[in-house]
Amino acid sequence: MIYAGIDIGKNKHEIGLVNEEGVRLGKSLTFTNTTEGAKRMFAYIHSLIPKDEKIVICMEATGHYWMALYSFLLKEDLDVVVINPIQSDSFRNFYIRKAKTDSVDAFLLAEIMRFGNYTKTPLSDEKLAALRQLSRFRMSMVDTCSSFKCQAVALLDQVFPEYAALFSDVFGKTSRELLLQFTTPEEILAVDTDKLTGILLKVSRGRLGKGKAEEIKQVAKTSFGVTYAKDAFTFQLKLILEQIQFIEKNIEELDNKIEKYLSGINDVVTTIPGVGSVLGAIIVSEIGDISRFNDCSKLVAFAGLDPSVRQSGEFSGTKNHISKRGSPYLRRAIWTAAMVAAFHDPVFSAFYQKKRAEGKAYGTAIGAVARKLTFTIFAVLRDNKPYEVKQ
Repeated sequence: MIYAGIDIGKNKHEIGLVNEEGVRLGKSLTFTNTTEGAKRMFAYIHSLIPKDEKIVICMEATGHYWMALYSFLLKEDLDVVVINPIQSDSFRNFYIRKAKTDSVDAFLLAEIMRFGNYTKTPLSDEKLAALRQLSRFRMSMVDTCSSFKCQAVALLDQVFPEYAALFSDVFGKTSRELLLQFTTPEEILAVDTDKLTGILLKVSRGRLGKGKAEEIKQVAKTSFGVTYAKDAFTFQLKLILEQIQFIEKNIEELDNKIEKYLSGINDVVTTIPGVGSVLGAIIVSEIGDISRFNDCSKLVAFAGLDPSVRQSGEFSGTKNHISKRGSPYLRRAIWTAAMVAAFHDPVFSAFYQKKRAEGKAYGTAIGAVARKLTFTIFAVLRDNKPYEVKQ
């Protein structure tokens, strides 16, 4: 058996080989993160070991730089183990000379394999990895859209401060279409009332008409918005509104894609209160194989919903916050689902009201619901059965 360690870098990797006795097989090799570099690595391996000799390769999950090489090695049907960098750091502490170079780290990883003192980093199959990638990207786009909306509101408060009171949702379809066409009070006053009425009737599908048009024009007439540099404010606001519209369209496309992936993997999670396709996709893809958690407390900790401990000497904190360790994506999804379940599901709503009656603050009560919900998620995924309320 030959053990290979690969120290991962952005553009270049380093590989070193050791045998079962821990003897290094020649010097390490630096190769580029390219197809040609991978071929050079194979030539290096074959020059040092017989073709029928079994080899196991170890690398660290360093950022995202390891993924291309890992994918390439899997296609070659090689035995590849990916470990968390924390494990190699712990192993390095056993060495008296704590040198850290690419070459040293490559041989160190090979030694970790030889001693068998490691735990594999769990890797998802291709469909789960794709679902996780899309789900995280969606969360990023939602955050970007929210940021644009905050900017739009700030600009609108300066250009047309009274506008927000005209619609229940400034970014609703009718309001947004109106703003894209007529951003300032002056533009609204310049348009004919009948034309404005026609636009409102069409976009709102008949819900809003002449009465709303007259109200908007009246508010525009007495608006107290800025008058200097107005063109710059208006131009910026229109561009931001267009960006919001574009991003929301992309999010709709993502939602359809995510729903298709989830239905092909495990959609039983959507039977849980507060969990739809989007949150279900995040939960399933972030958890991966539920069997790697032997009890629910491990899943709670992985989501970072377990209480942090504050203790020093004789002092022990009584108002502890959640630890916020583990996956922030999973924690955010479960917390969001808990906020829905706490007010729309009889079981979780009763639990929430009980916590509030005990004097718990809103956030603390929602945190308790989130932990209870995590136990439900664990049971549903473990048994692969829909959620049912126990009578």
